[in-house]
Amino acid sequence: MSETKSEPSAAATKSDEELLMDHEYDGIQEYDNPLPKWWVWIFWGSVVWGAAYYVVYHVTQSAPGVIAEYDAEAKKAGASAPKLAAVSEEALEKAMGDSAGVASGKAVYALRCAACHGDKGQGLVGPNLTDKHWVHGGGKLGDIYKVVAEGVPAKGMPAWDKQLTPAELTSVVAFVGTLRGKMEAGKAPEGKEAPGN
Repeated sequence: MSETKSEPSAAATKSDEELLMDHEYDGIQEYDNPLPKWWVWIFWGSVVWGAAYYVVYHVTQSAPGVIAEYDAEAKKAGASAPKLAAVSEEALEKAMGDSAGVASGKAVYALRCAACHGDKGQGLVGPNLTDKHWVHGGGKLGDIYKVVAEGVPAKGMPAWDKQLTPAELTSVVAFVGTLRGKMEAGKAPEGKEAPGN
């Protein structure tokens, strides 16, 4: 029987001294070991994937990006969302007479509005709600409802109609209506004076 000897690999024939790399740090040298093939394939696959993604979504824009998809979904949802029913001045006056509703509105106000308008409506970043001056509208409940529902984006006030239920919206407007004319010390008057408030 003849024995066949397998050829040793090139790395196995090199001595430890030959495998050591030239650089040294604190007396430590490292071996010149090749990266595993699976790691190299994953690395190059990631590079190719990243380049393709960049070309498709940013250069040619042949597929919609996540922002475009979000905008399309938001537009579709906005078109199907029910519009807020107009609330009459009389209905809001009636809501002001409901003590439970006003208390509920006070809780909503404390959670959502007090950070800008103050805990008593005296005004902080937002205007004072207790004086007789109004920046938007004439201080009527319908005007307040419109500002709260639609917001004032230029001034940083969000549109609360998408974040509050119709009942919460009505109750917070009723609560703000009870603040009119209380003249709390706070932010200086802004806007036009509204007679009869």
